[in-house]
Amino acid sequence: QVQLVESGGGLVQAGGSLRLSCAASGRTISSYAMGWFRQAPGKEREFVAAVSKSGGSTYYAESVKGRFTASRDNAKNTVYLQMNSLKPEDTAVYYCAAGSLWIATMPYEYNYWGQGNQVTVSS
Repeated sequence: QVQLVESGGGLVQAGGSLRLSCAASGRTISSYAMGWFRQAPGKEREFVAAVSKSGGSTYYAESVKGRFTASRDNAKNTVYLQMNSLKPEDTAVYYCAAGSLWIATMPYEYNYWGQGNQVTVSS
């Protein structure tokens, strides 16, 4: 079992930056590809970014490409999502997830999930 806990969300003005962290416990995350998803009110959970087991490869949704950067530190058992040039439409609850597949962009492809962290971008 892997337990995931996100942190670093909050309220930021449009154009600002936030960095989300996802700390894992229970098992090392080096065996898992890690993903970031988000869910806005009334919408389905959508893929944001993924980072491979080693951290050597990343993959992004078109809506965040060039603005968001996913990374990981396996020694710290932690994954990060650096979010720059934030827009009001980025407002959502952000989730990290761990899974075995690469490249996985669908929620059902991930086995473990964090509890979510609110990000609100004001205009």
